[in-house]
Amino acid sequence: MYLLELQNVTIPTLDGKCVIVNDVSFGVKEGTIHAIIGPNGSGKSTLAYAIMGLDSHKILRGKILFNGKDITHLNVTERAQLGITLAWQEPARIDGLSVEKYISLGIREKTNCEERVREALEIVSLEPEKYLSRKIDETLSGGERKRIELAATIAMRPHLIILDEPDSGLDFIIVEDFLRIFNKIKELNMTILLITHREDIGIVADYGTLLWYGDALITDEFPKVMLHYCKKAGLKEFCKRTLSKNGEKCFSDDYIEKIFSEEGD
Repeated sequence: MYLLELQNVTIPTLDGKCVIVNDVSFGVKEGTIHAIIGPNGSGKSTLAYAIMGLDSHKILRGKILFNGKDITHLNVTERAQLGITLAWQEPARIDGLSVEKYISLGIREKTNCEERVREALEIVSLEPEKYLSRKIDETLSGGERKRIELAATIAMRPHLIILDEPDSGLDFIIVEDFLRIFNKIKELNMTILLITHREDIGIVADYGTLLWYGDALITDEFPKVMLHYCKKAGLKEFCKRTLSKNGEKCFSDDYIEKIFSEEGD
């Protein structure tokens, strides 16, 4: 059974005149990293916000299931209580709080709160001793604030973390660092739904869905989804450079050449 399942989900624009996401269906397996990729404007973030239950992104048709339960009509608070959390593209602006206080706000079990905060900071490569007492203010860089936001999400220990372009606004971060962070999150029994505009970051995923201007074209193991995207977008050389995992190529260059030479998508 899927942890999260979308069944024929359609999401309109705010004025209801157009459709942003059209009849999308896919499932996210528990304990995996599932990436949603596609060109800008394909509806990736819109889909993330609808899964979280934000009022501004209500679905027109379809169902959203979580742990087999229909959550289509639950609000954002009710979904959060079930264990769904969204890490925003833009970090929260709660100036004046200490980093420790901010991260601890979402932790329900307070008995090991400081230990949980320290662990979360270490996961995102921020030294606890340097950051616990720091204030969230203009002295923090955009990258630091983004890492603190991610740490706060990790400390909550939700069942499903929706990461909407987690690399956006970060200081330079390499794919191996994301792989380390995401694998640590998985070790803590959390599932990741990753929205990214950097397809090379998506390679850390187990599975993926290609969203192409509102339509879900394929859901499969991530390298296969990535190959489909590369062909659709005409990114053959990019595909050859990035389609490797754990130091090994997912597909040979000859196989990629063969796929690109075939007619159709």
